[in-house]
Amino acid sequence: QELKYKTGQIDRRTFVRSLLATSVALPTALSIAGSVEAATPKRGGLLRVGMGHGSTTDTLDPGTHENGHSMATRYACSNHLAEVGPDGQLRPELAESYSSTDAKTWVFDLRQGVEFHNGKTMTSEDVIASLQHHMGEDSKSAAKGLLTAIESMKADGPNRVIIELATPNADFPFIMSDYHLAIMPVVNGSLLVGGVGTGGYVLETFDPGVRAKFKRNPNYWKADSAHFDEVELISIIDVAARQNAMMNGDVDVIDRVDPKTVALLGRAPNLNILELTGTLHYTFPMRLNVAPFDNYDLRMALKYSLKRQELIDKILLGHGALGNDHPISTANRFHASGLEQREFDADKAAFHYKKSGHSGAIQLSASDAAFAGAIDAAQLIAASAAEAGINIEVVREPKDGYWSNVWNKKGWSACYWGGRPTEDWMFSAAYTNDTEWNDTAWKGTESSAKFNDIVVAARAELDDNKRREMYAECQRLINDDGGTICPMFANYIIAHSKKVAHGADVASNWDLDGCKLSERWWFA
Repeated sequence: QELKYKTGQIDRRTFVRSLLATSVALPTALSIAGSVEAATPKRGGLLRVGMGHGSTTDTLDPGTHENGHSMATRYACSNHLAEVGPDGQLRPELAESYSSTDAKTWVFDLRQGVEFHNGKTMTSEDVIASLQHHMGEDSKSAAKGLLTAIESMKADGPNRVIIELATPNADFPFIMSDYHLAIMPVVNGSLLVGGVGTGGYVLETFDPGVRAKFKRNPNYWKADSAHFDEVELISIIDVAARQNAMMNGDVDVIDRVDPKTVALLGRAPNLNILELTGTLHYTFPMRLNVAPFDNYDLRMALKYSLKRQELIDKILLGHGALGNDHPISTANRFHASGLEQREFDADKAAFHYKKSGHSGAIQLSASDAAFAGAIDAAQLIAASAAEAGINIEVVREPKDGYWSNVWNKKGWSACYWGGRPTEDWMFSAAYTNDTEWNDTAWKGTESSAKFNDIVVAARAELDDNKRREMYAECQRLINDDGGTICPMFANYIIAHSKKVAHGADVASNWDLDGCKLSERWWFA
């Protein structure tokens, strides 16, 4: 009966009567009916989103997108070959399916009959031109590096694209979900770069650094999405102004709620707070090419000297999750859930410290340029390490020049990483031998050599079960031998009006339901 009510086959009175017939009390029956109604998407209304992102330099060229406002704008008006669903799993989008037998040759079969906002039907020509926009020596696209492995692309008829890679990559379809790689139309032989896409909303107004306004696409190919009549994405960088707009009812949703005031917002009778653990994490990298961090036992002593929960409680004010000295969060597909959580242990810290043979102060460089509260976090680490007899000297570094003069240079410092949507992407960004951002200089050890070999092998492995085992081993190797201390993952904190509803699953690959709330949420 619930399904019939959800789909409009029976009315509210009939549904309530059916519940009463099963001996459910009337107040309970009315409550159940209300819950079903709230969980059933409805069409209509203007959604106003206050965002802590946006810049006057923003453009409608997807290759230039660099912040959450641009991302949400792009996802509202465009689609991609693949997307991350609310459950965090990759699924086809403009591609009806994708497949490969060797992770090197990828076949994308496109959905047929999908229309751009200008009325043009999408074909393989549009897909190839859209990807080529980010490729080549002259490209200034932020996604250029993602596509360097592509050796060739060709159309096999109007609805199939075949992409050849230089080296195998089982995560290649995941890369196709990147917000830069929007599919745009070819008009008169040239790619129409801008806001014309196949998405749920047609862009009406784009005022960089101020707002983007949309109306619903009446011909949207996803029948169960894009429920609002209109959407307005408003840039409100100042967190106090953004939260005041939410409290006053000037917007319906805001992102990046301040942990210091989230409790206050949560007490407002007309608001809901939604928290999700994504891939954002705070680290304290120890560089293996700077003494004394080249010593395994010294690194292990410092890893055991942290009180991780205290850092979450006092720095994130509880709005985060425990890190385990590797960069893969529970939001990632292949998070190693079986890896034992490292805890503060003064005895083990003292044991490894003595074994290292080190004496004297160990310098930890920190600045709030790394993340809000980084200096306080460093002082908490120094206090807990002192319980194990380890002397840590916190060096307050200036904010200006921190990323060029301190991070990736000094032996031990504070840092943050936004994370990456796949394990391979994260490892390749910060841990493999060939990346300039290997901020722990984790090279030359037996474990790092093993790690690099596994990363290359896992990239070509199409069996998800085998990849899960391989990536679990990668996380174990970083946790044990690596120079990363990763005590915490910071939550995405969203506030929204109780009039706004969303599905049971909310994606955490990006903020705001993977930045796709415009097509996934609705007014209850």
